[in-house]
Amino acid sequence: MRYVVIGGGIVGLATAHRLTLEHPGAEVTVVEKELTWGAHQTGHNSGVIHAGVYYKPGSLKATLCKAGSASMVAFCREHDIPHKVTGKLIVATDPSELPRLRGLYDRALANGLPARLVDAAEAREYEPEVACVQGIHVASTGIADFGAVCVTLAALLEKAGATLRLGARVTGISTLHGETVVHTTVGDVFADVLVNCAGLHADRVAKLAGITPPARIIPFRGEYYELRPERRHLVNGLIYPVPDPQFPFLGVHLTRMVDGSVHAGPNAVLATAREGYSWSRVRPRDIADTVSYPGMWQLARKHLRYGLTEVRRSLSKQRFAASLARLVPAVTAADLVPASAGVRAQAITPSGALVDDFLIVVEGRQVHVLNAPSPAATSSLEIARYIVDRLPR
Repeated sequence: MRYVVIGGGIVGLATAHRLTLEHPGAEVTVVEKELTWGAHQTGHNSGVIHAGVYYKPGSLKATLCKAGSASMVAFCREHDIPHKVTGKLIVATDPSELPRLRGLYDRALANGLPARLVDAAEAREYEPEVACVQGIHVASTGIADFGAVCVTLAALLEKAGATLRLGARVTGISTLHGETVVHTTVGDVFADVLVNCAGLHADRVAKLAGITPPARIIPFRGEYYELRPERRHLVNGLIYPVPDPQFPFLGVHLTRMVDGSVHAGPNAVLATAREGYSWSRVRPRDIADTVSYPGMWQLARKHLRYGLTEVRRSLSKQRFAASLARLVPAVTAADLVPASAGVRAQAITPSGALVDDFLIVVEGRQVHVLNAPSPAATSSLEIARYIVDRLPR
C-alpha cells in the first residue's frame, strides 16, 4: 500500500509517522512545498500544550486535545524535546466576566481536566503580578518546542524508510488506471491512499483532488510581541483572559516559552495572504478568495465591531499593551518588542459560521483535514491516530 501525505506541518508528519508504526511494510511519502518542516502554522504558534478547557465536551477538539496533551508530553520526554508542564491561569479581571469564567470552569470539569477555581490571593501565588477577581488554574497546560517535534518526527520517518520530499509543491492531482497521481514541482508521486494535511491550503488541495470542501480557509494573522528580557520576571507561566465564547480566538495572553522568553498575543486580524505574516505581504489571489466568498461577508456583518477592535489593536502598540495590562498591570508599551506573527487557517462555512471543531473529511481513498487550527499542534499525535484508524484498508 502506498500512502502519500501532503503537508509537512506537525499534523502531516505525525500522520505519516503513525502510518509507519501501524503499517510498517507500506510505502509512505510526505510532500511539502517549503524547504523546512513545520514552516507555517506549526512554526509560528505560541508553543502551548493546551489542556482542552475551551472545547465543547464530546467534540473532536475536546477529546483529542485532552489525549494529545498527555501524548505530546510523553513524546517530548521520550525524545528529549524541550517542554515543561507549567499549568496556566485563566483570569476574570472584572466582575462582569465571572459568569463566563464559571461556565468555562464547568466545561473544564466536564472535559475531565485538573482545574480549580482560585480567588485573587491564590492566583497571585502562581503569578504575583496578575490582577483578577477570580481565576481558573489548569494544571495540565504546558509549553513545548513544536518545531523540534517536527524535526524529530521527520528523523523517525527517515529511519522508518519513508520518502520525504521538501520543496515539492503540489500542482495537480489526477487519477490514472485507478491510481491517484500527485503532481508536484519535483515529479509525480503515485498513491493508493491520499491524506491532505496542507493547512492553510487544505481546501485548495481538496479541490485539486476533486473534493468540494464544505468550508473555505480564511487566513487570520495573529501578531505577537515579547517582553524585554529585563521585564520577563513579570510572568512565571501562562496567563489568559476569559475568552469571548463567540470566537475561537482566545484573546491576547502572556506565555513564558521554553527558552525563557515571554510572548504576548496574539490578536486576530484578517490577513492579506494565506501566508501573510505582515501587512506588507499581499497576495491578490488570496484576497480574491476571501472577498468573493459569501461566508466571509456573512461573518463580517455579524462581527464587524469585533474585527475593527482587533485591527485597531494591531495598529497601536499602546492598545496592545493596554489589553495585556488588564491581566498584568505592570506591563507597559515600553516593555514590548515585536515578535514574529502567525497565520491561523480558519475554516468558515458559506453561512458565515466559524468551524469550531476539527473538520476531517473521508471520501473513498482520500482523507482531507480541512480545519485544524489550535489546538492541532497539541493534538497532532491523536489527530494522526484518528486519521489512520479511518483510512481504507
